[in-house]
Amino acid sequence: MDKKQHIAIFTTASLPWLTGTAVNPLFRAAYLAKDNAWEVTLVIPWLKLEDQKHVYSNNITFESASEQETYVRQWLEERTGFSSSFAIRFYPGRFSIHKRSIIALGDITEVIPDEEADVAVLEEPEHLTWYHHGKRWKLKFRLVVGIVHTNYLEYVKREKNGQFQAFLLKYMNSWVVDIYCHRVIRLSAATQELPRSVICNVHGVNPKFLEIGMKKREQQQNETQPFTKGAYYIGKMVWHKGYKELLKLLSDNQKELTGVEVDLYGSGEDSDQVEEAAKKLEITVMVNPGRDHADPLFHDYKVFLNPSTTDVVCTTTAEALAMGKIVVCANHPSNDFFKQFPNCRMYDDSEGFVKETHKALQDQPAPLTDAQKHELSWDAATERFLESAELEKTVKKLVKKPSKLYMSTSFNLKNKLEDASALLHYVGTALVSKEPDEEQSKQVGLSVPSKEKSYPSRKWAF
Repeated sequence: MDKKQHIAIFTTASLPWLTGTAVNPLFRAAYLAKDNAWEVTLVIPWLKLEDQKHVYSNNITFESASEQETYVRQWLEERTGFSSSFAIRFYPGRFSIHKRSIIALGDITEVIPDEEADVAVLEEPEHLTWYHHGKRWKLKFRLVVGIVHTNYLEYVKREKNGQFQAFLLKYMNSWVVDIYCHRVIRLSAATQELPRSVICNVHGVNPKFLEIGMKKREQQQNETQPFTKGAYYIGKMVWHKGYKELLKLLSDNQKELTGVEVDLYGSGEDSDQVEEAAKKLEITVMVNPGRDHADPLFHDYKVFLNPSTTDVVCTTTAEALAMGKIVVCANHPSNDFFKQFPNCRMYDDSEGFVKETHKALQDQPAPLTDAQKHELSWDAATERFLESAELEKTVKKLVKKPSKLYMSTSFNLKNKLEDASALLHYVGTALVSKEPDEEQSKQVGLSVPSKEKSYPSRKWAF
């Protein structure tokens, strides 16, 4: 029997931060390990206590990596209903307040031993490689697959000098992804084009949402009223997460939407401003604190309004469809995956938004079919991932090269150009990347750098 291949999934966030790059890679690891065909390791960031306080909500912090691992596993098992066999390892990370992101410290490829370095899945490959200063991913692993989660260009455009920043970032992203990834999966066409990339939604929904949808289908079949509430939106309460677009649509069409009530749920830096803007509207818009989307409070809402165009594939839209609701969303590349579902109603402009909102509030959602339920599930998402990444037919054909820092042994001109590009990036990141300190290295089980090996202070780094 052939030895099982190893898959190491590296991601940029971890629970209890309920962000997409914490939740989706966790489910991916669980479902890849479910059929026992692969040895799977999830690699997540370990933060110092002061950074944990910035990132994790409800005053949750951890004294050790093992304590956080226990929390992550319990959270996952409560939602999947099964115990997962994958391993969890940690890499040293630091929270950048300016970027509102976790940045890896040091060479995080060291977390995986060379003998296990078969496949690396980089969740947000550009993010993980902007500051990467260490062994070349393509040389250490037989296959490196990037999964692009975030439309960074759209976010950057909304900042000061946004167009210029987006121009630079576009080329930086293409550069680092080309250097470090054999293959790239873009969740939707809302992301920038990248070398050797395909478009495929390889995310599923938390099984709890599908259970809610099945209960609603039973109620519909029993001719009871499954939905007794109207329209709502849920998301982190920052302007770029759809609130700006939604409140503008409601403000511009107040007369046409007379009598419509909308409930907003979220917490975030812009909560006060969102609440103030909602009070100025003539129609009723209630602003509420954020909650888990699976909370029973949301089960009876019939219509989910989501005008956001900054997402790549919106998790809350998928969750709402899984719960059997009607979704009104923008006709945008980020929503292409949802066009297959009858309960997804798309609009092209302000007039279309008004029309689809009224119609959705009057209609009853079509019951969720078994085929639609499967398409939204993590089982189907895992099938799509294996097919898009071509793991099963590719990994055994690839020969692992010597695990050097950045140079290959090939005389091929293309490889030599890539080597030169990798060397340039390696030298550049020496100026802007940081190394973990002794304490953080020990906490994640990495060897502590010798005292003879010194690193510049790099006070300007992120």
